[in-house]
Amino acid sequence: MGTLAVAAAVGAPLYLAVAGALFSIGVLGFLLRKNLIVVFMSVEIMLNAVNLALLTVARFYVRTVDAHVLVFLVMALAAAETAVGLSIVIAVFRLKRSVSANDLTTMNG
Repeated sequence: MGTLAVAAAVGAPLYLAVAGALFSIGVLGFLLRKNLIVVFMSVEIMLNAVNLALLTVARFYVRTVDAHVLVFLVMALAAAETAVGLSIVIAVFRLKRSVSANDLTTMNG
């Protein structure tokens, strides 16, 4: 079986359910965790869930390649967000010796 046959056999609702589950896991991780690295990973999971949902809708319902370009742009945005976010986490760690969100209550040094 080719990949297109497998995608058609699985169907769009299952892909959308997986995207919804990934997004929910990302939201829970963002809201419940205090470690900044886990918070950034949760944001990445949410972005990947949105990409999966967008590609599913484009593949099964719209049937255009416009969504593929948009997903590529979201992936580039996610890469930039990761680079900036990790540099902020490193700067905070050097200053506070911790990556907990609780330690960032004030912005003074």
